[in-house]
Amino acid sequence: MNRTKFKVLLLALALSLPAWVIVLEPARSQDWFSTGINLGAPRIRMAVADFAPRSVDQQLVSLTQVFNQVLSNDLETSGIFDMVSKSYFPLKIPTEPEEVIFKNWSDPSASAQMLAFGKTEVLNASLVITARLFDVRNAASPSVLGKRYVATMNEVSTREAAHRFANEIIQTLGGGVPGINLTRIAFVSNRTGHPEIWVMDYDGFNQRPITSYGAQALTPRWSPDNTKLAFTSYSMGNPDIFIFSLETNRRIPFPRYKGLNTTPAWSPDGKRIAFCSSMGGDPEIYVSDANGFNLQRLTFSPGVDISPVWNPKTGNEIAFVSDRSGTPQIYIMSADGTNVRRLFTEGGDASSPSWSPNGLFMAFHWRVTETGTYDVYVIEIATGRIVQLTHDARRNEHPSWSPDGRHLVFESTRSGTRQIWTMLADGKEPKQLTKEGLNWGPAWSN
Repeated sequence: MNRTKFKVLLLALALSLPAWVIVLEPARSQDWFSTGINLGAPRIRMAVADFAPRSVDQQLVSLTQVFNQVLSNDLETSGIFDMVSKSYFPLKIPTEPEEVIFKNWSDPSASAQMLAFGKTEVLNASLVITARLFDVRNAASPSVLGKRYVATMNEVSTREAAHRFANEIIQTLGGGVPGINLTRIAFVSNRTGHPEIWVMDYDGFNQRPITSYGAQALTPRWSPDNTKLAFTSYSMGNPDIFIFSLETNRRIPFPRYKGLNTTPAWSPDGKRIAFCSSMGGDPEIYVSDANGFNLQRLTFSPGVDISPVWNPKTGNEIAFVSDRSGTPQIYIMSADGTNVRRLFTEGGDASSPSWSPNGLFMAFHWRVTETGTYDVYVIEIATGRIVQLTHDARRNEHPSWSPDGRHLVFESTRSGTRQIWTMLADGKEPKQLTKEGLNWGPAWSN
């Protein structure tokens, strides 16, 4: 690789700007893909009745509104429900089981299958939420869930209670797959003047900085137990791997190797970290223990090897990006560096691989031609079948899977600036999460 090309690539990495359109059939027509990501099943008709406060206390009324809004949003975002419009609801909204008139909910116009309802009250200075889920088609034995949540009288605690009830519903009705409503997304934001690591709830709420180094911090990645973030920091003048504990709010020691050190990735068991380093000259993929010791070099190819990601299902394989063929492409190797093979050979520039939780799919961004733009794609690894998820919406890059495998978070310029978005894993229902400053490089927690 010539020196100019090497410098240009490192500059792109330093700025976290991704490096690369084949015309493919839209994701919605790919039955094999929808089935594989568990979005192909018929959606459940879900009615969510507003929970009613048991007094006119203004704080209770306000927090109940928050609970109702969050619960509805969580269930609508899940991808497994067809939400019944409130305009189809009966006039009388139940708060107690005996108030449910099943025919009014199961027949047209509501035509609901499931009904979530309940009440809120203040007991012993705490917010108490009684929440129920009924199968309104089964009047003889309708109860599916009955829960009581005790929350502090503030918005954060109220939102958490709504997330928990939504997760219970999703796991119960969604094939046992846990909901994502208590997960978080790490990302890079420049809103404080420098690119720093930020974290937010899965729905964009509670955006807050994790680092405040006054220097570039990039490529955040969650540890499997979500207690730590590994990322690239320039705070000491060199691109180094930093590990930050979210429990102690302190940096955890990790060796500072010479040269470029970037794109860390945790093994599924949390015992090892793969990363890119140029300590030996060319940027190559290395693996070490989680403390940075027992270092092993995995790649030995001229050029740049970067952005490793482990197979989360087995931990036996690592995908990475390499320009050994002339342009950035995605490769897979065994976790010891053997059995290297290219993921697909259609050309263009392919980067930022993200392995689905079930190990069957790889999301990535791809620019198929020099005159094209970057879009998010998914490939079925076993067959090589590819589906395009974003279309005609400017640049869409750096996808990351949600832990339920039903969603992706990514960065996009479709709003005019670089921001964080989510969508269902089949490309439908995109939602913008960030708006302030520039935001990029998202990573979904486990």
